Amino acid sequence: MTRRSKKLSKKEQDEIFEEMSPSRHQPKSTGVSSINIDVKYKTENQKNFAKLIKDNEITIAAGYAGTGKTFLSCVEALKLLKTGRYNKICLIKSVTELKGEGIGYLKGTLAEKMFPYMFSFKMNLYKIIGKELTEFLEANGMIEILPLAFIRGINIDDSIVIVDEAQNISLDNMKTIMTRIGTNSKMIIVGDSKQIDLVKKKESSLEIVLEKFKDKESFGTIRFEKTDQVRNPLINLIEESFDEMENN
Repeated sequence: MTRRSKKLSKKEQDEIFEEMSPSRHQPKSTGVSSINIDVKYKTENQKNFAKLIKDNEITIAAGYAGTGKTFLSCVEALKLLKTGRYNKICLIKSVTELKGEGIGYLKGTLAEKMFPYMFSFKMNLYKIIGKELTEFLEANGMIEILPLAFIRGINIDDSIVIVDEAQNISLDNMKTIMTRIGTNSKMIIVGDSKQIDLVKKKESSLEIVLEKFKDKESFGTIRFEKTDQVRNPLINLIEESFDEMENN
């Protein structure tokens, strides 16, 4: 995996902004199209997930922690952004907090309020293209944070939309999100049904939409298994141990 760490020159910044501005639709050999995204798929399901994103308008993925769902969603979204066919990446995530771990009222701008909830997105983007380029793309409107509470009534055109922590989104809200997809856009919905933080777990929409849209045209669905876990091997042991405690 390659990380970009050197400072962007003024010329590079101008090239990136010019290429990815909404008025431009053809990729060039300079600027963003030349940024190296060197990520290798580690399992067959990861490779299949990438293909589903490429081939479908909406892709839904569920599975265990540590399988790379969010990371790969960011990778594929950046690859699509590089083509010049899309104007931006939109990030949507439920602000449901861990049980008993609320952080209370947050001061500041909307972006500042959303930062704690979107940090997982930022960390993945930093790993892929580096902090400076991530912040540059965000500052120029090519990475956009969309609070779930404010998306009703809009259509998201010319964008790649990533919906993370989908297990914490109710069915009504998931309907609202999915019907926001506009012209020339893709949507990637990911989550882990074993990490539901909703008060009423049955309200979670992830498993419902995964099954409902399976094999439907323009939709891709995939389930990641324990064998797809690529982070610390202890994650598998931890998951199994907690499963045993919950079942006893």
